Amino acid sequence: METDTDLAPAVESILEAARERPGGDEVVDVDARSLPDAVARAEADGRVPVIAEVKPTSPTADGTRDDDPVELAEAMVEGGATAISVLTEPSHFGGSTESLTRIREAVDVPVLRKDFVLREEQLDAVAADLLLLIVRFLEPETLADLVAAARERGFQPLVEVHDRAELETALEAGAEIIGVNNRDLARLEVDLETFESVAPEVPDDVTLIAESGVSSPADVRQMRAAGADALLVGSAIMDHGAGDSDVTENTRRLVEAEDDET
Repeated sequence: METDTDLAPAVESILEAARERPGGDEVVDVDARSLPDAVARAEADGRVPVIAEVKPTSPTADGTRDDDPVELAEAMVEGGATAISVLTEPSHFGGSTESLTRIREAVDVPVLRKDFVLREEQLDAVAADLLLLIVRFLEPETLADLVAAARERGFQPLVEVHDRAELETALEAGAEIIGVNNRDLARLEVDLETFESVAPEVPDDVTLIAESGVSSPADVRQMRAAGADALLVGSAIMDHGAGDSDVTENTRRLVEAEDDET
């Protein structure tokens, strides 16, 4: 589990807020749309599987987007997104559980709840298809318990790691969908080699997602060559300040990246 000295101040602030955030009033029961199935459909259609992220703002983004999150999500799906990630963290990312609920009702692709879940009751804040759990922030036993509790509710847990040691912890917890975050949570720096160093150790039957730092078709091709089944992309698609049509085109240029390879 993390200590205060090895996380960036912005990340520690996010965690402090997460520790105080309540959970839901009732245990949720989710009939989830399958991410692995959606990835397979995208592959069959010749599309790069991209999980496009609705992120109004973040500590590492320039500016804020005030667009209707549903319109943004619909624009991403129009551009070919395989799934949608929705920030529900309110104080640092401008997210909300209400936005996720509205988006999930409006689109027909899997929807990931991206937040900082530390306790079981926080699983029940909102229904989604996938739920993010971050190894760095959880004791191994807690992670395993949360993976099991998420599955009991119908969620597909997406377990995020940053290095090989965290990957081992994720696998021991039973993770079947794993994301490798290219952003170092101590310095907030991005290095695509992070994914390249972890990916060879991931079993073939795990759905593997490259997270953070993908901003161009070349980045997409690099991550796919390194073994990414899908890519989670936020800022490069949101392009804070752009319009819905640009969100659609930003998504499409990444989804079609392998078609452009020469």
